[in-house]
Amino acid sequence: MAIITPLKKQRQIYSDFHTDFTLSPVNFDLARKTNEESVKQSLKNLLTTSKGERLFQPNFGSSIRDMLFENFDPVTIETAKQELRAMIRYNEPRCNVIGLDIATGPDDNTAIVNIVFNVINRETPITFNVTLTRIR
Repeated sequence: MAIITPLKKQRQIYSDFHTDFTLSPVNFDLARKTNEESVKQSLKNLLTTSKGERLFQPNFGSSIRDMLFENFDPVTIETAKQELRAMIRYNEPRCNVIGLDIATGPDDNTAIVNIVFNVINRETPITFNVTLTRIR
């Protein structure tokens, strides 16, 4: 039986575990997310974690969930964009943000965050979308 191998193997630069600790079906070890998927997972964790939520890490996360209760006017959206850019620059050194856009949902208690970034040492831009809704 012939084994087909790719011409070029992509190096795995970054890796993280799945957040739900999924097991790999091959060796029953913890499954990993690599490269772009790892950075996407990290960005999602940063966006969905409120500042002060993690013990001993008061600067981890964002306060965008607190802004969901405010009226989304252009000033609030611009403030949220600046805060998210600074938060990503400070907490996620593996990516360069190319573009960041925040749109409000139809009920104005939802924020749709669209981030275009590239991973360090990669040229391909990646688009990442997260919808944040208020939970109470």
